[in-house]
Amino acid sequence: MSFFNRKSAEQFDAPTAAVEDISGDYTIDPTHSRIGFSTRHAMVTTVRGHFTDFAGTASIDAANPSASKVELTIQTSSIDTGVADRDGHLRSADFFDADNNKEITFSSTNVERDGDDWVITGDLSIKGETKPVTVTFEPTGSAQDPFGNLRIGFEGGTAINRKDWGLTWNAALETGGVLVSEKVKLEFDVSAIRNA
Repeated sequence: MSFFNRKSAEQFDAPTAAVEDISGDYTIDPTHSRIGFSTRHAMVTTVRGHFTDFAGTASIDAANPSASKVELTIQTSSIDTGVADRDGHLRSADFFDADNNKEITFSSTNVERDGDDWVITGDLSIKGETKPVTVTFEPTGSAQDPFGNLRIGFEGGTAINRKDWGLTWNAALETGGVLVSEKVKLEFDVSAIRNA
């Protein structure tokens, strides 16, 4: 017999609601957030990774979403796919050239609501190239933590073509196709703390 029935499992997934109005200024909690990515390798499998060093802020206006603002800075060299040789290659001039391009940045230019979701468009800068991207975020709830902090959570994702940012390195496969897909999926799991 299972210790968890369907109802109790659903309760764990239900968003929490410590506050109805989440308006305010927030700082991303990097120890409880994840900025990840995935891409196809050799046309047959998916490689996943994340960045371990990043910081960000959000100013949220629930009544007037267009007045909201999001800023994010990622340390390029913090890329981590779990394989040291691959991470070294990604940091090299073939890809991010992390020695000369130390940060990846995102700055929102437009924020809208679509039902409960937040649709954030902004400028993504990688390796000296800046292009617009749009990410749809689903709110996962708000909660008062044991330390008196008001936390809010969001999950979101989008897909980009890495060539648009000058990440063009690749190798042809003997069987056709290429070693690394041009399409990269970006994944965001964000916990943010409201500033005191």
